Formats: sequence, structure tokens, C-alpha cells
Amino acid sequence: MDDLRRLETWVEPLLAQITPAARKRLAKQIGTDLRKSQQQRIKDQQNPGATLYAKRRLQQKKGAIKRKALFVKLKRNKYLKVKARADRLSVGFFGRVARIANVHQQGLRDKAYKNAQSIRYKKRVLLGFTDRDKDLIMDGLLDHLSG
Repeated sequence: MDDLRRLETWVEPLLAQITPAARKRLAKQIGTDLRKSQQQRIKDQQNPGATLYAKRRLQQKKGAIKRKALFVKLKRNKYLKVKARADRLSVGFFGRVARIANVHQQGLRDKAYKNAQSIRYKKRVLLGFTDRDKDLIMDGLLDHLSG
């Protein structure tokens, strides 16, 4: 988080020089790039520290989904959204899907389906900043400011 605060203090005077409409366009562009980065990381089944996600619990049923990748649908644009304003940028899960993502992000207890037994899910960090993401933000800002 300290790196993000330093980035924020570095960026703030530069953003003050452009109009709110231009800041919103810039935020939307950077948000879209960040979403693509997060989607690729989810597709690669990696936490922000480049470690692999914890394996899926083994299922008792034959032909279970244990071999499939986690979060195949969750990474789609329909669920992983960008919300950009002149003063703020959010990339994340919103609505009902946010609860499911939060359970995995934090490693909380939940039920897999309505009448199932409550289980503790292993922590899998779906959203998080990598050094590449920080560089992506700075590059997007510098590209915008340079013309």
C-alpha cells in the first residue's frame, strides 16, 4: 500500500493540470488496462505475488469439476467492471458476484450451494496490484500527458 500512496502523491499534481473530462477519459483507459491485467492473472491462476492459486478441494463425485480452472466466468467483463470518474477509479466485482469474489479473496466460510455444509475456502487473491500494474498506471499517465 505504501507504493500506491507514493504513486498517488506523485500523480496528484500532474492530474490537477488536466480538465475533469480528460481525467475521466484517462481513468477509464487506465482502468481498462488494469482490468485486462487482472483478467490475465486470473486466467493464469496466479496471486499478485506470482504464486499459484490454492488447488480446488477434491470432489467425491466421479467426473467432478476439480480439473477445471477456477473463476473462468468471473473474469469476464460482465463481472469484472471498471468504474471511472474524474476523481476516482474502481476496478472490481460489484453486486452479487462481489460476495463470491470476497469469499475467495479473504478465505472466508461460505456454502457452495443452498443446502450445502458451510466450508472455509482457501485464500485466492483475485484482485491486487503487481509491480507491472503500477508501471501500467505510470505509463498510461505519462502517455496521456506527453500527447
